[in-house]
Amino acid sequence: MTVTEIFKFKNERIKILHFTWFAFFISFFTWYNMAPLATTMLETMDWLTPQHIAALGICNVVLTIPARVLIGSLLDKYGPRKVYSALLITMSIPAIVFAFGDSWAQLLISRLVLGSIGASFVIGIRMVAEWFPPKSVGFAEGIYGGWGNFGSAAAAMLLPWFALTMLGGEDGWRYALAFTGVICFIYGFVYYFNVKDTPDGKPLIKPKRTGALEVSSWGDMVQLIFWTIPLGGALAVSAWRLAGLGFVSETALYVVWAVIGLVLVYQITMILKVNVPLLKKGVPEDDKYKFKNVGALNSTYFANFGAELAIISMLPMFFQLTFSLSASQAGLIAASFAFVNLLARPLGGVLSDRMGSRRNVMLVYMAGITVGLFGMGFMDSSWPLIVAVAITVLTSMFIQGAEGATFAVIPMIKKRVTGQIAGMAGAYGNVGATIYLTLYTFVTPQQFFFILASGALVSFLICFFTLEEPKNSFGEDYYMSSDEIDVINKETEIEVERLKKKVL
Repeated sequence: MTVTEIFKFKNERIKILHFTWFAFFISFFTWYNMAPLATTMLETMDWLTPQHIAALGICNVVLTIPARVLIGSLLDKYGPRKVYSALLITMSIPAIVFAFGDSWAQLLISRLVLGSIGASFVIGIRMVAEWFPPKSVGFAEGIYGGWGNFGSAAAAMLLPWFALTMLGGEDGWRYALAFTGVICFIYGFVYYFNVKDTPDGKPLIKPKRTGALEVSSWGDMVQLIFWTIPLGGALAVSAWRLAGLGFVSETALYVVWAVIGLVLVYQITMILKVNVPLLKKGVPEDDKYKFKNVGALNSTYFANFGAELAIISMLPMFFQLTFSLSASQAGLIAASFAFVNLLARPLGGVLSDRMGSRRNVMLVYMAGITVGLFGMGFMDSSWPLIVAVAITVLTSMFIQGAEGATFAVIPMIKKRVTGQIAGMAGAYGNVGATIYLTLYTFVTPQQFFFILASGALVSFLICFFTLEEPKNSFGEDYYMSSDEIDVINKETEIEVERLKKKVL
């Protein structure tokens, strides 16, 4: 796929791509609607404090981690069209409740639930993979992720203007927040009636069993359990941070930890329930995949998307204090991260498609992140501002390009469970942000950049030793096992019979 093809809207797969990235854009526009209006909320709600806003910020991402895993499983079972539409329509409710909430309980619960909309990202990964062949899926996934992710920047730019200039008044911010919920609700229906899960004549291949990711060996099952545990650990850390802000009592904290523990036990039980029968029966040789590739991509998204979220949270203050800038000047520099996403993420996908080795592109990007973040660790007030900004933008290019390269590989690992693999990798991005931002409270900004660089280096080493080049990386179609081919043939026969009966 070339750049010019992106604008050929009569092409059905291009039309699907645009409808899908815009669904992601709307999701992030709604998800990040609070931050631009936080100061306005503080001014108009006498009882609200900066500690409340910080707690709401944590709640905004807590449920994203389990939601991405759950949504990944649902979309593999029901298809991306139904799941994306249902998520957008459902999440419009907490968005509107939050907009008109006038008590702490209403704000807290609605924000907590609304965080689930962050799972929207993984849905489009499978939708795009269904419509684009391996040779161009990286570019398409990069467009989806990069352009859709810009919804957060659009919220930051448009919502304050909409609330204060267009609407005005004491409740202008409430109507601006509610507007995002209404758009979310409407687009859920627009998406449902304008897209299809797959091209005509191509059935959606579903997992053999649902409830947990299927694996190919006993060793892979152990790895899956190992990689599942940190997802619960990140939730436990988030609860601890809320307790530190004074919003969760010690008793409640222990109760939350106990619930997280029980959920983890349930998830591990489901992993055993799904995979033990499959492994006892035996997985056909041509139907196997190696989970170590999933683990490697979990680590890359932890190190790149996790770093992005963490840096965005601290970069404005860092530049403002280090270089004695105004808040608006520092904000403009920090906004470069969001703007770079429009180009960098698709570029990562393009390079993955065209450089002949998706593995090597991934390694180069992770190495670039390591060097860039290490360089940022030396930035101080003695540096020329232009050099500091240049290194920041260059590092951002590597970070967000690596995100595009990560999801250029994910659809290749095992097509029928792409949603679950994307869900786990996506969740690890939020795990990374949670861990990194918690560590940030204990160190200086320069030390923090070194920590981020260390995370990228660890991911580079994991990829170097475990990530393999996927099968059919640059082919016209994805690798399919004999079992999957049989499923396609049966589904095709059923569809032919259905059409015959319809004609008769």
